[in-house]
Formats: sequence, C-alpha cells, structure tokens
Amino acid sequence: MRPEERDPAHLWDMLEAARAIARFCERKEFEDYRHEDLLRAAVERQFILVGEAARRLSEAIRTSHEGIPWRRIIGLRNVLIHRYEEIDDELMWQRIQQEIPKLIRDLTPLVPEPPDTPRES
Repeated sequence: MRPEERDPAHLWDMLEAARAIARFCERKEFEDYRHEDLLRAAVERQFILVGEAARRLSEAIRTSHEGIPWRRIIGLRNVLIHRYEEIDDELMWQRIQQEIPKLIRDLTPLVPEPPDTPRES
C-alpha cells in the first residue's frame, strides 16, 4: 500500500485525537489541567497520537495543506515522547485553547465521511 493510500486513516486519527483533547478539557480551567494528573496524561497521550499520525502522512498531503503546522505538531510529539522534562503546562494549555479548535476546523474537511452503515432488513 502506498503511503498516500493511508492518509485518510491518519487524518481521521488526528481528528479523533484532537476532538478527544477538546472533550477532555471542556469546562476545565488551567488550574484544573495543572493539578489533575490524569487529565494531563490523557491530553498528552492524545497530542502524541496527533503527532504520530501527522508524522505518518504522505509528503503530498502535508505539502497540499501548508496552513496546518505539520512540523510543529510532529515536534510536540517528539518533545512529549523524548524530552518530556521540557513540557510546559502553560504552553500546553495555550495549545489546547488556541490550536486544537483550529486543527479540528482544518482537519474536518480533509477527513472523508464514513460510508453509510447498511441497515438490516
């Protein structure tokens, strides 16, 4: 299978993980994020999934959608995995509040609609 044939699945993974981050942080404040270990761990895991899926996308899809900060997304994944001591909660919260809604808006039109599920007769 060619890399670009996997792009729809990777885009879907990114979108679902971004939506999970938004859901996890609904009705939360920075202080909640800062003090709830489980919330931070869950959000960081979803950011890792976003970055890993972005890393696996074909160069063609990344080039054709230059408005999405692919390198920054992949870079955050690398920090979360390899340089976790550099994680800054305030910066993460800013990304949650500012970048995740934009990423969801940017990815939504790129993800194909799932086929209709056939109904049983």
